[in-house]
Amino acid sequence: MDWRAYLTDTARAVSFLSRITVPARVFDGHDGSLSRGVRAFPLAGLLIALPAAATLGLMLLLGASALLAAFAALAVQAVVTGALHEDGLSDAADGLGGGRDRDHALAIMKDSRIGSYGAVALVIAYGLRAAAIAELATHLSPLAAALCLLAVAALSRALMVWHWSALPPARTGGLAVAAGAPLRSSLNSALVTGLVLAAALAVPSASLFAYFLAVLVAAVAAAGFTAKVRRRLAGHTGDTIGATQQVTEIAALAALAMAS
Repeated sequence: MDWRAYLTDTARAVSFLSRITVPARVFDGHDGSLSRGVRAFPLAGLLIALPAAATLGLMLLLGASALLAAFAALAVQAVVTGALHEDGLSDAADGLGGGRDRDHALAIMKDSRIGSYGAVALVIAYGLRAAAIAELATHLSPLAAALCLLAVAALSRALMVWHWSALPPARTGGLAVAAGAPLRSSLNSALVTGLVLAAALAVPSASLFAYFLAVLVAAVAAAGFTAKVRRRLAGHTGDTIGATQQVTEIAALAALAMAS
């Protein structure tokens, strides 16, 4: 593997998935395509989640309650990512929940205003994630809970790529179309990297059983959500890709919490 190219792809992925600034030279000669760069999404997700994981671990060490530390970690994560994936979740919920048909759903998802389905989805998403992280923080050491957060960040970004690859574009334009379809080799690399990183972080922190349960539940959630999107939209959008990250993160965190 060309490690220099991989690290460049990682830097571009960090920029694409967050508000973290990377050196301008990283984009020299880059055409904007992510067809190959998606292979670095799991590692980029881990790096993006580092501030949130550090916040969680530090607050627990300083005596904060598990729930307070969990919400603080989620707040830091939202600042770092610019709530990118949460925005996708709310738009996808509005479109899939309120759209009369495919075209109406896509029109709703393109509207920047948030509807009732989107608002409820965000409340549920934050509540479930905070509860799961707090449960982990209650039963695991501060370091172990923080590492579980990183494991889920890597796994959920890998499943984003799978959703992206599993469906054709639902629109003729948009960010997902401009970024290009993931290469098969890049999809495989993302899935392997996500599984390996998650195992390296979650198994020592929780258990092998917890890791396998988290992967299984997250994969089922990704498959179920993708099937729903296929039926309603016949393709992916940037919003459904972001929503996949949220859905699988919730599923993986819940599974880890229940198994730890």
